[in-house]
Amino acid sequence: MPETRVPRYRRILLKLSGEALLGSGDYGIDPEVIRRIGTEIVEVLARGTQVALVIGGGNIFRGAGLARAGMDRVTADHMGMLGTVMNSLAMQDALEALGAHARVMSALRINAVCEDYIRRRAIRHLEKGRVAIFAAGTGNPFFTTDTAASLRGVEIGADVLLKATKVNGIYTADPKRDPTATRYTHLTFDKVLTDRLEVMDATAIVLCRDNNLPLQVFNLLNGGDLIRIVDGEDVGTVVSNG
Repeated sequence: MPETRVPRYRRILLKLSGEALLGSGDYGIDPEVIRRIGTEIVEVLARGTQVALVIGGGNIFRGAGLARAGMDRVTADHMGMLGTVMNSLAMQDALEALGAHARVMSALRINAVCEDYIRRRAIRHLEKGRVAIFAAGTGNPFFTTDTAASLRGVEIGADVLLKATKVNGIYTADPKRDPTATRYTHLTFDKVLTDRLEVMDATAIVLCRDNNLPLQVFNLLNGGDLIRIVDGEDVGTVVSNG
């Protein structure tokens, strides 16, 4: 009989930046990139792990950037939230094209295109093997999608928050600027806050720390790393309370 590998995690929340969907473009969504991400998510589902997603909107609108350019911050943040809805619908479409079932749940009421976010309903979707995609951040201005990912991860009882970046973990310095920079395999939340390591914003880190939700940072561009994490391999950097 072939060996059946038991996944490390029962339920994960995957945080993707909007920029991750750009591919080689300057704006919008690269269909090849979103299909590749969807394929890895489907493989994770096949292992029996439940998957929830939070996707940023920086490839379309970034609220903080618009505010710095002179736009009212609340208006800018609401535009950014709508950008995350667009990305979430695109991911839903990619997953369904691959044979998976997905539901977009928005913190803003947009009933014509997706469901409202309701915690118990989200957990039920996950239990049924559907990918729950949480859109529109927290539904409030001044909060990032990193904070939304931490919040939703705590609410649904995720075993880990997986932060997908363009770097294979957290380094002692910017590896693009300092060739001597080394990768941390493990950090505490307090060290991330004390050293002001640019992993996620402080609110997101504190939410994870205070609710004992581990954070794992990995490189989305390394094909298969998401699957390796679920299989229990040493990938990226783990941030926890101990």
